[in-house]
Amino acid sequence: MSHIDLPDAPGFFGLMQRFPKTAQPLTQLAESLLRGSSPLSPGERELIAAHVSAQNGCQFCEGTHGATARHLFAGNPNRDSETVARVLEEGPNATDVGDKLAALLRLATETEAGGEAVTDEIVEEARAAGAGDETIHDTVLIAAAFGMFNRYIDGLGAPVPSDLEVYDEHGAFLAENGYQQPSA
Repeated sequence: MSHIDLPDAPGFFGLMQRFPKTAQPLTQLAESLLRGSSPLSPGERELIAAHVSAQNGCQFCEGTHGATARHLFAGNPNRDSETVARVLEEGPNATDVGDKLAALLRLATETEAGGEAVTDEIVEEARAAGAGDETIHDTVLIAAAFGMFNRYIDGLGAPVPSDLEVYDEHGAFLAENGYQQPSA
């Protein structure tokens, strides 16, 4: 049960319908972070968002962004639905995700724990694995923003679907269309 009056739409979708004034800048932020220019692929960025959401216990964002990553990785010989499952289950210790992604997941984990938890050693580990400044920046910003998104959705008690098919449908839509909302 939500803490405020919301339409019968899951997670962020109900909040967007009820509060279009904040929906526009928040969806623009998501579009920029997850689909804008970055050395990270959209699938990798979605996976980082899903990982942070899992860490925060935000079922809606974990389900939605995990499903989006699965759809974006479809046909990728190096990343697949098993990669997503391992990351969501094991976090930065996930096997067979590669040194760079593992280091970025650790960076995201520490960012979400608190900015002061990001140490020179964590950043150097990411650099040693091949991450440049922009990749490090994007990882930290995605982790920080998803901390906010997770708290926004769960803090207002937005409805969370229990049907996994709902997440798969949302993930397929977001993988295909991104986060830009049609202009009114």
